This record gives sequence, structure tokens and C-alpha cells, in this order.
Amino acid sequence: MIISKRNSAKIECMANNLSKIDLSKIGTEQQNFATSKLDELSVEQALSLMNNEDKKVADSISKELSGISKAVKLIVEGFKNEGRLFYIGAGTSGRLGVLDAAECVPTFGVSPEMVQGIIAGGEKAFLKAVEGAEDSLIGASQDLKLKNLSNKDVVVGLAASGRTPYVIGGLKYAAEIGAKTISVACTKNAEISNLADVSIEVDAGPEFLTGSTRLKSGTVQKLILNMFSTVAMAQIGKVYGNLMVDVQPTNAKLEARAKRIIMLATDVDYETAAKVYEQANKNVKVAIVMCLKNYSFEVASQKLQAANGFIRKVV
Repeated sequence: MIISKRNSAKIECMANNLSKIDLSKIGTEQQNFATSKLDELSVEQALSLMNNEDKKVADSISKELSGISKAVKLIVEGFKNEGRLFYIGAGTSGRLGVLDAAECVPTFGVSPEMVQGIIAGGEKAFLKAVEGAEDSLIGASQDLKLKNLSNKDVVVGLAASGRTPYVIGGLKYAAEIGAKTISVACTKNAEISNLADVSIEVDAGPEFLTGSTRLKSGTVQKLILNMFSTVAMAQIGKVYGNLMVDVQPTNAKLEARAKRIIMLATDVDYETAAKVYEQANKNVKVAIVMCLKNYSFEVASQKLQAANGFIRKVV
């Protein structure tokens, strides 16, 4: 996209206006009076107090389960239409999105393209903050264009404060091209909530360390992302019971886990599981169907394909 000087100036003006926002009105910036004497506490006292603050996170999320459910259904619908899931965010929020996306590959056997995390400032920002990257209103749209975002895709905007310019710009662009949008903020009345098809606002109270959103806000986002990816993958046949049957055995530990999953799913012993695992070309799903239905590798593979990967529909 070519940006004229006029448009560039307009965007810069919008970014400046966003940066002048009154942080005292944002939930994640409030002072936690329960921890106001943190510097005077013993190690034991500080840890106990921090643990008590963290206990508030799950209860806060429970109040937003309806919105989270709507978000997961959007994601599932996108997957069924061959769409992709994108997480966009800056700082801690961006890193959590990248982490969840990366874990989907070995856990559920999906391609790296199916779930992607995009962090303001690019991959280098995962390890070291990139100054000013989150303040760009056009950064996310440029990043999403490089991914060829389409109206089949779903974009999740993550911003603890609910007003990160990078996320605002990304959600606006996603909406313009018809992609479904979801926002996750850790404060009420968040700006990004006005830009999403489904908005989630979880207020777990002021941070243990005032303004440090890598703490409770980070935990909120991590738990919600766990819900998004895990439940969505279960809905498209990536699990059997509560077993991750599409696990990719890329190392010794995962190979052992794959064989154990076969044992748990079929009640066979280790030797049988290991033998069928090899006969199934190390495909856990196929091995399970082979054991349960006494099918050959070819028949088990065909049955699974016809059932869109759902083991339960085959057995």
C-alpha cells in the first residue's frame, strides 16, 4: 500500500492523540493498595500476597465465558472454511500470541500457517522490545497484508490496556477486508472492544506491581488463548477424548507420549502400541483406528479422511 504524505500525517496525528490518553482511567494502570508496601515486605509475605492476587484471575475470566464461547465459535467457523487464525499484539500480549501459535504445531499437528502470532516490531521484538513499534497505527495492517489476510481468516487483537495503536490499526484493517475480529482486553470500556465482532474484557484488578501487565494481565491473556486454541482444535477433530491424537512426535519425549496415547485410547500394552505406531507410519490417529477396528493402514487412513479426522466418527 502506498501512503500519501497527507494520509501519513493524518495517521501520525491519530497516533499522537492515542498517546495522550489519560492512563489513570485504564484499569491496568490503577495502583493496587493491597501491595502498596511491597518494598517493606519479607520474601514470604510478598509471595503470599502475590499468590492471593493471582487467584483472582480465573474468577475474573469466568465472568466472560459467554464472550469467549462466541470467540471460539468464530475461530472454529474460520477453520472449517479453510481460514487461518492470527493473533496480533505488542509487548507481552504479542509474545503470548506468538507462543500460543507456535505450540499449536506440535500439539495439534497443524501447519505453521493455520495459527500465527504477529508481534509489533517483528520477530526480533519477541526477545527485545522494539521502541515505538506498538504506537504505529499502520504497522499491523502492513504485517497482515504480508500474510495475505482474507475474509476467511480470524484476527484476535490482544491489548491489556485495550488501546494499543498497533492493535487498533490491525483490527480496523481486518474489518475492512471482511475478516472476523476478536478483541481481548484486561480493562473495561476498552477502545479495541468497539472494533471487534466479539469483544472480551477481563478486569482482574490492579496489578501486583502497578502497571506491570506481564503479571495478572499476562496470565489472563494466556488462559484465554489456551481456551481459544485448545477448545477450537477439539471442535475440529484434533483430540479423541482428552488425548492429543494429532501430536507430532518430533523428539524422544513426544515419541514416548505418542505411544502412551495409543495405549490409553485402545487399552493395548506398550509392545502392541509401539508395533502399530510403526505400522501406521508414526501417525497416532491412524494407529488408534487400526487397533480399535482392526483395520489395515490403508483402510484406517481412508476412514479417517472420510470422517474429516474425527476418530469418534470412525469407531
